[in-house]
Amino acid sequence: MDYDIYSLGAVTLQNGTTLEDCRLAYKTYGNLSRKRDNAIVFPTWFAGDHTHNEWLIGAGKALDPDRYFIIVPNLLGNGLSSSPSNTLAPQNADRFPNVTVYDNVRLQYRLVTERFGIEQLALVVGSSMGAMQSYHWAALFPHMVQRLAPFCGSARCARHTQVFIEGIRAALTADSAWNEGQYDTPPIRGLRAMARVYAGWGFSQAFFREELDRKCLNFLSIEEYITGFWERAFLPLDANNLLAMMWTWQNADISANPLYDGDFDRALRAITAKAVVMPSRTDLYFPPEDSEHEVASMPNARLAIIPSIWGHFAGGLGRNQDDVTFIDHQIKQLLSD
Repeated sequence: MDYDIYSLGAVTLQNGTTLEDCRLAYKTYGNLSRKRDNAIVFPTWFAGDHTHNEWLIGAGKALDPDRYFIIVPNLLGNGLSSSPSNTLAPQNADRFPNVTVYDNVRLQYRLVTERFGIEQLALVVGSSMGAMQSYHWAALFPHMVQRLAPFCGSARCARHTQVFIEGIRAALTADSAWNEGQYDTPPIRGLRAMARVYAGWGFSQAFFREELDRKCLNFLSIEEYITGFWERAFLPLDANNLLAMMWTWQNADISANPLYDGDFDRALRAITAKAVVMPSRTDLYFPPEDSEHEVASMPNARLAIIPSIWGHFAGGLGRNQDDVTFIDHQIKQLLSD
């Protein structure tokens, strides 16, 4: 096991449900300074874990473990932190309670403050659902977050993205083997169907027009791309875990909590961290227009659009070096301020 577990005990979630024996999986990179002033939080994204963030961590990069103490907490529902697949009855499988991004970040706050005694964060950074968590960090704990760098993500789930999530949920649960979440064997047909729906969303139209699935990802056909990239990603995962994370994603909103009571612009205005917001120019989930609105309401933010045709994957897994260089440079510039 290349990660640690922070046991939080029984925790009360935003909806009032008690999640028993809550566990937060995390990995750290680098060493915490004596002054505890070099910490960075880098949350994970949908269906990912801490290893999927490592492409942006390394010597000479903005997230340099020789200089910073980087904490990567795993999203609840991802199979490492408390999830439908690893929680004991009666909260296992389809009975796992609905968890919000607000819940995730409050638990991450406990990890950061209780486990490590950290009072200030040099940076919170994240991609996709990790970006959503980073926005929540900056809105919920503005006194603590000095810098913010969300990329390929947003402060709330857009209505268009909610429709997309309904599509992948329907594809997964249409498999009779899913059995309302009480499956004995994985709903393979549903997972394959979900992968096929997802396959048209991760990359942009221009990506396919330029045939980068063939030229850069080395797939010989569209079918090979779907099976070799998307099915390969989703088939090993637990269906109930995916559904739990879908719910978290679909209900993400930095203002949907007692602190802001649904006032989205007020929540954005409360983010005092110096921020660089990096949408991908061709992202189908998190388009630049959403980021433009967010930055306009944040007092210390600037917009840096990633000039990429890799769609959402401009910020995913470091597959396109030009995108990696752009993101890394922007974060370096932010950290140098």
